[in-house]
Amino acid sequence: MPVGELATLPASELFRLQREVDEALRRAKLADAWLDGALSLRYSARAHQARATDLKDMGTVRFEDNGVTVVADLPKKIDWDQDALSGVVELLTAEGENPRHYVEITFKVSERRYAAWPPHIRKVFEAARTVQVGAQSFRLTTDPAGDA
Repeated sequence: MPVGELATLPASELFRLQREVDEALRRAKLADAWLDGALSLRYSARAHQARATDLKDMGTVRFEDNGVTVVADLPKKIDWDQDALSGVVELLTAEGENPRHYVEITFKVSERRYAAWPPHIRKVFEAARTVQVGAQSFRLTTDPAGDA
């Protein structure tokens, strides 16, 4: 059904459809997790062996299972200790190096903290702050309090 036509339906019908879609999405996520579990149970050992054969701990390996190619990916996830990096940046700076040649430096400000700052501090930061509008969403409910 085209979106324009769907938008003309009574609110009670839109409410019913929204609940149906929410339930279908919940079931699909459950089925996806269930299938992922089965795939993991079936192929984890073979993927581990394929990585060992290739002398690697992580990454993508491929193997066949009755004419189907299985692509098993075990991604590398790197996490950097921010306090330690801050110390390294200070060390590089003290040695006359430009740390921006080696690291990307990002600053973040919690909106909750920003809102709690005194006005004169907020004013200093205003030129660096951009507010963007997120995607609007709608949730239909038959509960007047809007909780269900």
